[in-house]
This record gives sequence, C-alpha cells and structure tokens, in this order.
Amino acid sequence: QVQLVESGGGFVQPGGSLTLSCTGSGIFFSVVHLGWYRQALGKQRELVASITTDHSTNYADSVKGRFTISRDNAKNTVYLQMYRLKPEDTAVYYCASGQYPTTLVIKPDYWGQGTQVTVSS
Repeated sequence: QVQLVESGGGFVQPGGSLTLSCTGSGIFFSVVHLGWYRQALGKQRELVASITTDHSTNYADSVKGRFTISRDNAKNTVYLQMYRLKPEDTAVYYCASGQYPTTLVIKPDYWGQGTQVTVSS
C-alpha cells in the first residue's frame, strides 16, 4: 500500500520560512515524478512545484523565486522549502506522485493527506 506523509506545516508570520517534507512508503521515489499542490479555502487545488526523476523543476508563477522543491531518493523524501511567505500562501499543502510528468499535472497517482500552512501576523 502506497502512503505519502507530509510534515512541517505550521503557523508563520509574513516574510518567514517553512520547509515541508513528504516521505513515501510502498513506492520507490526514484522512478516517479513528484510535486507539491496546495488548496486554499474556497479555491481549487493548484500545482505549485514539481520535480521530475532527473531533477528538473517547475514552479507556478506565484511562488517562483520563493519556493524550492528538491528530492532525496535515498530517503524516499521530497521537500518544499518556502521563503518570504505571504498571507496568500496560506493553504493545505499536499505532496503527490505520478508515473509520468503529465500524470502529475493532470491526475496524480497518489496523494498525501495534506499539511496546513498558515501565514499571518
């Protein structure tokens, strides 16, 4: 059974930083593409960052230059480093995996349960 478990969410003031982690079990991260989605209250879930098996990355315009996605296949973990956080970054953040890059964007194969990030003064 595949499980993705996120951690690292919390409350932070505007301008602060957080690092999210997602560790997988029952799956080999080295052969799947990985991404971080987020869903704010009343909004659709959006893909904010993705990383392919060859470590190519892509970011949503709203987070480019502030967020960094990385992966450690040996630890079966994907990270999202978030800097200069803004109130509009407040959302539940989910990690996801896909067998193909298009799968990750259109309909991921697996999802984590989500971790709340709240940015507020």
